[in-house]
Amino acid sequence: MEDGHSESDSGQGHSAADGGAPFGRLRHRKSRGVPRAGTSTGAVTPGAPTITIKDFGYGAPLTVAPGAVVTVTNMDSAGHTVTAEQGQAFDVDVRGSGGTATFTAPSAPGSYPYFCTYHPNMRGTLIVK
Repeated sequence: MEDGHSESDSGQGHSAADGGAPFGRLRHRKSRGVPRAGTSTGAVTPGAPTITIKDFGYGAPLTVAPGAVVTVTNMDSAGHTVTAEQGQAFDVDVRGSGGTATFTAPSAPGSYPYFCTYHPNMRGTLIVK
């Protein structure tokens, strides 16, 4: 949104204990200057780089080419994010129950650790080379 904020989901699947908003309340997250990917229900392109979130985990590190479009699929019922630990390399919200989102991998080669802002114990790594 133009005001520097983006709306996220309605807080379903989050409690005050895990840092989410109370049920039924709309949360606003400050944009980090990175366009937020839209959630879609479209099919994932076979062979496309994909991070699959399942059982509150991201799986093994993913290696992609610079500038690759990465698809994130969330199989958990709770919403999650894929947020770069440093800088503003990428940050997407992914609704639960099969929601998908995409982001563009950084153009600079390197290792990019990421986490879920709702569940900070969730950690993963994107490797760009």
